[in-house]
Amino acid sequence: MTPSSPDPPTLPRTTAGSWIRSVGSWIRSAPGTYIWLAALFVTAVIVHQMSPDFEEDFLRQHSTNIHELSRDPVRVLISSAFWIDGGHWVPYAVLYTVFHAPAERWLGTLRWLAVALAAHALATLVSEGVLAWAIRHGHVPPAAANTLDVGVSYALAGVVAVLTYRVPAPWRYVYLFAVLVFYGIPLITGRTFTDLGHFTSVLIGLACYPLTRSRPKTKTPPAQ
Repeated sequence: MTPSSPDPPTLPRTTAGSWIRSVGSWIRSAPGTYIWLAALFVTAVIVHQMSPDFEEDFLRQHSTNIHELSRDPVRVLISSAFWIDGGHWVPYAVLYTVFHAPAERWLGTLRWLAVALAAHALATLVSEGVLAWAIRHGHVPPAAANTLDVGVSYALAGVVAVLTYRVPAPWRYVYLFAVLVFYGIPLITGRTFTDLGHFTSVLIGLACYPLTRSRPKTKTPPAQ
């Protein structure tokens, strides 16, 4: 009797294929984060095609400075969130993946977006309001009303702060301390209106605690 030949070994899934599926599942679990990030990629490419002088003028028109806010506040508050000064997209891809995506998966898209927009808009109004006061009282020159101020760092700071409530105790307090130090030291040493805006964003993120209650369960990517 001829012995039967052993069954051929089952080929494991390729590492690359498994990795791609995992990345796809992660992106689908935080759609708002990656749609926003894709929009930033497109605008970063556009910025890289501009001459330096044209880039500065163009971004200034989309800036949330006092001059533009006084003309069309809604337009610039929205448009400024889709442009990056300098066009360096890769660091934001990392930061969005580390902070925005987990926050969206935890809070759900609508609550995550509410935190990000509140931090972006309110911190902008607070920091520019303080700057307007400083100009009015002669502490800074009037030209500061046209300062270039675009980007998504205020929204990011707010989301970083709200994630405090995601970290379990006692590490929550370590995380909170690190966030306050990271954003507080520049405010003390630099005292610029952007430093104030970042720290204000952190406070707004912490004030969004009610949005973290009765939150939906974290989305779990489907098993492969």
